[in-house]
Amino acid sequence: GQNQADPFGSTVMETVLTGRHPHLGRWDWESSHDADLARSALAAVGLAGMEVRLIHTLSGGERQRLAIATLLAQAPPVYLLDEPLAHLDLNHQMAVLELFASAAHDCGAGVVMVLHDPALAHRFCDQALLIDGDGQCELGTVDAVLTAEKLSALFGYRLRQFEHNGRRCFVPD
Repeated sequence: GQNQADPFGSTVMETVLTGRHPHLGRWDWESSHDADLARSALAAVGLAGMEVRLIHTLSGGERQRLAIATLLAQAPPVYLLDEPLAHLDLNHQMAVLELFASAAHDCGAGVVMVLHDPALAHRFCDQALLIDGDGQCELGTVDAVLTAEKLSALFGYRLRQFEHNGRRCFVPD
């Protein structure tokens, strides 16, 4: 559980530095550059100042943010994210989506993520893939795929679509 003491527990900083390991030679130690990248990743997810905390003392949401910081520190060319917003408060959900949008726009990274909120998918993604229970798929631009008609069929419940400043939201009818 979350409160179990681990005699071999890692700190937040040790954990986020593991994201830098693919960039190190076999016998290399992390450099000050790696530490700077790790600290900026922690700051980006709101964990600045928690470097020496043991990970078993973190809440579920803090652990999720630490996992995201570790991934950001790795700076891969493609991010594959399975529900990256799980366990996060709304403010952290938005911050995480902004971080990955920045990775895509500023660093040219590819970002593929599973999201269950069509409004957030419409706001932050370029393309959407809908997969229904029978394995039927539809891929296209978010404008073409994320519509009340298609989502109503997918969820089996009628949704109404609203637009404001180019952003879509969907509410049960």
